[in-house]
Amino acid sequence: MKFQIMHESNGRMRIKTFQSQMTIDQADLLEAYLQTLDGVYRATVHERTCCAVIWYRSSRAELIKGISCFSYEKHKELAPLHSSRALNRSYEEKLVGLVAFKAIRSLFFPAPLRIAFAVCKAIPYLFRGLRCLFRGKLRVELLDGLSIGISMARRDFGTASSVMFLLKLGELLEEWTHKKSVDDLARCMSLNIDRVWLKTSTGEVLTPLNQIQTGDRIAVRMGGLIPLDGIIEEGEVMVNQASLTGESIPVPKRPGMTVYAGTVVEEGQCILLVKQESGDSRYDKIVSMIEQSEKLKSTAENKASNLADRLVPYTLAGSLLTGLLTRNITRALSVLMVDFSCALKLAMPLAVLSAMREASTYHATVKGGKYLEAMAQADTIVFDKTGTLTHACPVVAKVIPFGGYSKEEMLRLAACLEEHFPHSMANAVIQAARERGLSHEEMHSKVEYLVAHGIASTVGEERVVVGSAHFVFEDENCSIPHGEQERFDRLPEEYSHLYLAIGGVLAAVICISDPLRPEAAAVIQALQQLGIQKTVMLTGDSHRTASAIAAQVGVDECHSEVLPEDKARFVEEERAKGHKVIMLGDGINDSPALSAADVGIAISDGAAIAREIADITISADNLFELVSLRKIAMGLEGRIRSNYRFVIGFNGGLIGLGAAGILPPATSAMLHNLSTLGVSLRSMTSLLKHPSQSPKLTDERQIRGE
Repeated sequence: MKFQIMHESNGRMRIKTFQSQMTIDQADLLEAYLQTLDGVYRATVHERTCCAVIWYRSSRAELIKGISCFSYEKHKELAPLHSSRALNRSYEEKLVGLVAFKAIRSLFFPAPLRIAFAVCKAIPYLFRGLRCLFRGKLRVELLDGLSIGISMARRDFGTASSVMFLLKLGELLEEWTHKKSVDDLARCMSLNIDRVWLKTSTGEVLTPLNQIQTGDRIAVRMGGLIPLDGIIEEGEVMVNQASLTGESIPVPKRPGMTVYAGTVVEEGQCILLVKQESGDSRYDKIVSMIEQSEKLKSTAENKASNLADRLVPYTLAGSLLTGLLTRNITRALSVLMVDFSCALKLAMPLAVLSAMREASTYHATVKGGKYLEAMAQADTIVFDKTGTLTHACPVVAKVIPFGGYSKEEMLRLAACLEEHFPHSMANAVIQAARERGLSHEEMHSKVEYLVAHGIASTVGEERVVVGSAHFVFEDENCSIPHGEQERFDRLPEEYSHLYLAIGGVLAAVICISDPLRPEAAAVIQALQQLGIQKTVMLTGDSHRTASAIAAQVGVDECHSEVLPEDKARFVEEERAKGHKVIMLGDGINDSPALSAADVGIAISDGAAIAREIADITISADNLFELVSLRKIAMGLEGRIRSNYRFVIGFNGGLIGLGAAGILPPATSAMLHNLSTLGVSLRSMTSLLKHPSQSPKLTDERQIRGE
């Protein structure tokens, strides 16, 4: 692609493409491509000016070379399925059109035409006000209708027109922000599946999702996300449909029954006959879920809405009382022009939705405002270890064979079993086999997965198990080969161990290195500075490994060798003591605890069921996203409190000035609506102030005092 550098500074470049106009699709594609370049952490494309602004850490020459290689045709597969650019364009045009038409009416329309237009526009407001009155409901629609109706009855069409314009402007901004927030949230929650197991005549083949067609058969196992709509052809499963239906209890699915994309197999495995190719179905369902789910509202939103409705009768009574005491209709109208409910009902949801949208820029997907509220109020945080405080991609350090087996053959066998139930340690085994060039074709019968224990199958005539020491030696009663007890006792303690047994006898120990996230200790310290009083680590790993990690990160408590139900029980006990608990995990075994916590936070590349059950999902890149999330949540609480103070104080002052006859009705209406607009626009601004750089870097520097 040919382009011109318009401006550049340290780590930032603004370019202009050599094209007369750029479509929305082209802008989305170019932006997606720029964000894939090494060293680029942020890119924004402006389709109207055919320009792009790029923030980068790589060398200037590498960036220019990467941009030069771009082609709309060559890289069209990068185009996102969903983009908010078209939505923004639509509302920008509506907003400009509304303001421009208001200016044209005021400047060029003759008075009779302006009056006729105001009367036509007033009819819906008057109708809604009368409907509230007939239904016996004193709501803001009644105040709007009375304000506009009385102004028109007094032949003050200018005031009536201004009130309607500001009301329409507020409605448009609210609708835009709401739809944008829902759109951002839905795109974050859309499926993130690259490959699936395609059932063929020769067996199961790992296949890219975009190659799956209607009529194909795919295998989905326990803990897996159902990637496409389809019908169960073989097998019986328990499916968690909470993400789509809100059902908390898994639903049994048998052959012939329909399952939907985005739901999770909690138990069993099945063969799915695909009925719909990868597309928009999941996205549309998520949008519908977000828009219709009232349970996602925060207490602050519900409180604001209820308070707004309760204050309407007082505003109406104040207007009537002012009219009776002063015998002045103008003063009464000045009071009527002001109400608290507009700002309360508009600003609070906008503040919450904007905070959720801002959280998404820090790679955190929040499923509802009430979870941000709980995040701000929490005083206890519980961490899983593997994949959370440690990296989600542990590596195989060494393979120690027993019983005369070879290292390569044991690693091959372990990879063959582990590939069916991907988790962090399984991925390490599979990757190690791949790096050593060990192909592992299917050579076993049906595999069985026991949560937090291990995997069992049959190879030839012998039972093969791989998993924890508890599973292999206690549950399966496997033994150590004769004469090799001393070798077993000398196993290196610095690693986590995965045990492989064949025919009831230990065949190999796979040593897994579980590298600690370098930012983990700093993140825990930062959370403590932000008001978290208690930090806890729960893990199914050995006491030796868990203690070493706990000492390095500085948690207050550490509990090792715990089962999934133990994690959930610990969280419930902490809540029973009156604590607000955050649970952070990434695996199937964390799901009960995630569900039990006030706020369940899952790592985005963890198990699908953990992501679905969790209330918030953060990316796996950096735990500093937790700190950003806490700051956003606390900032939201502060903003809501300041909004309350401003709305009550300012509008109360307007009512007092109107009743005293200092402010005429038109001025009261203008100041009231402008204040509503102002507090709403403020609610849409970012809670965290950061320069034009990676949010992740900003948080790290703030915590380190740089």
